[in-house]
Amino acid sequence: MSYNSKHLISIVGPTAIGKTSLSINLAKYFNTEILSADSRQFYKEMQIGTAAPTPFEISQAKHHFIHHKSIEETYNVGAFEKDAIATLDKLFKKHNVIIMVGGSGLYVDAVTKGLDYFPEVDKNVRERLNLELKENGLESLQVQLKSLDIESYNTIAIDNPQRVIRALEICIGSGKPYSSFLNKDKNKRHFKTITIGLTAGRETIYNRINKRVDIMMAHGQLEEAKSLVEQQDLNALNTVGYKELFNYFKGEWTLDFAIEEMKKNSRRFAKRQITWFKRDKKTLWFDYNTRLETIIEAISLEFKKDKTE
Repeated sequence: MSYNSKHLISIVGPTAIGKTSLSINLAKYFNTEILSADSRQFYKEMQIGTAAPTPFEISQAKHHFIHHKSIEETYNVGAFEKDAIATLDKLFKKHNVIIMVGGSGLYVDAVTKGLDYFPEVDKNVRERLNLELKENGLESLQVQLKSLDIESYNTIAIDNPQRVIRALEICIGSGKPYSSFLNKDKNKRHFKTITIGLTAGRETIYNRINKRVDIMMAHGQLEEAKSLVEQQDLNALNTVGYKELFNYFKGEWTLDFAIEEMKKNSRRFAKRQITWFKRDKKTLWFDYNTRLETIIEAISLEFKKDKTE
């Protein structure tokens, strides 16, 4: 296969839909490497609860940005964009095609489109919001965001206090919706992106999520979360699959209730992922059962389009 330019094949979709499997099969087909854009899988202490690729899966294709950080380290989307672009620059010297996979929409967009510019905001705004979070809880901040910027409320990780506070501080500090600063002038990329989306009916997605939670628990998620109890206040651990079990360890919830909450919160997360990824009208969507050959044919057509442009 001949190429007119360098291509990044970005695989997106809701959690538990089969992105990892597809990324490995495509990496094998194109004899190339994989970048993870899943912000939860960066941390080496969080292996079971993030459904990270298994050692066998990692042995099938070279992976980057899997378990390369500790939960003790500060790592954000800006740092990831810088690291990922530097890695792509190196990889494109030996490969014409690179695969990227992940369900963290903001991190995917950081690589494919570049980060958005936001105005400087008085640090006192964030301090006030952090205080309000401590005193009144996350729900009060969610209500504020819903009134100030319904678009952001419907698309960001609304259960993540850091994301909610970030959006709110921009709304309050600038007097404009956080979403109004999105998708403006971005850094140009020296590669072309082909985005492949995997999807299924809602019931199928939810059943796959429920099954995955059961599998994670069977594989030792309870023990993994227990080993991290003393670090539960770290931002990396304020995520589905861990925070619910921390409530169980505190004696606030039964284990069965915690597991049901894990499933419910994972389903909510999947719904937000779908909302986020559906915004990109250029994404090529496929049912999760689609044959690999069919997806490869669609990618090949995109390569041919690029040649004629």
